[in-house]
Amino acid sequence: MKIEDALEIVSQTNPGMVRSHNEDSIAQELACGLVVLADGMGGYNAGEVASGIAVSVVATEVCQHLQDASPTDRDEASGEELGVALLRDNIQRANASIFHAAQSQPQYAGMGTTIVAGLFYDNRVVVGHVGDSRMYRLRGETLETITRDHSLLQEQIDGGMISVEDARVSKNKNLVTRAVGIDAEVVPEIHVHDALAGDIYLLCSDGLNDMVEDEDIQSTLYAMQGNLPLAAEQLIQMANDNGGRDNISVMLVKVNGEFAAPRGWLAKLLNWLKK
Repeated sequence: MKIEDALEIVSQTNPGMVRSHNEDSIAQELACGLVVLADGMGGYNAGEVASGIAVSVVATEVCQHLQDASPTDRDEASGEELGVALLRDNIQRANASIFHAAQSQPQYAGMGTTIVAGLFYDNRVVVGHVGDSRMYRLRGETLETITRDHSLLQEQIDGGMISVEDARVSKNKNLVTRAVGIDAEVVPEIHVHDALAGDIYLLCSDGLNDMVEDEDIQSTLYAMQGNLPLAAEQLIQMANDNGGRDNISVMLVKVNGEFAAPRGWLAKLLNWLKK
């Protein structure tokens, strides 16, 4: 099945109830199986500049490269699959672009952004992230977080200094330990997961998961899996009903069927036709 037929993607972003403008940015490119979400930080609208650069660089560069190659090809420099290398390299490229802009333009000093991106191909999803924007997976009735926040709070949980229950009411929720554009270099965390028919993937900024408990996210996605636009709308409404203290962005990807990469003579023919 072609990627366009195998995946359904729905996305919504909302400023929330408190913020005057939205510093989140999102992009979806169904033709190359890519979704990207970024949550910017920095004063005087610099946050939305940072998140906009991050999303634009990753979406444009990854999809441009995949016009002439398959994500299952080997990257010459690293030996990794091209899909993995492209996600890592272009998050790092976005980091360099944001860092340079922040260094050269005083009004953007100190700006940065989180990022979470998913590249779907060959019945898998490559997930790259920096910061505390998340990707969840609903498989059957089970909701699982498949990214791990780069945050002080997560480090405290991992170190046994604070319980998960206490973390929910902590004042340290927004202190990230890694972000795109703050330093000259960044190391994105990259993982590959099998993607099965029926899976629903949720990418979100912390404006959702800080306001809505995972149990409520799970029950909403499970109940509304047949209507993704309504599910996205409901999640944002729940965050706003609970206070909406931050911008809220939600991207949902439903896997409707298998999307194995073509191989052998068929792959060669398709690559030739692309040129």
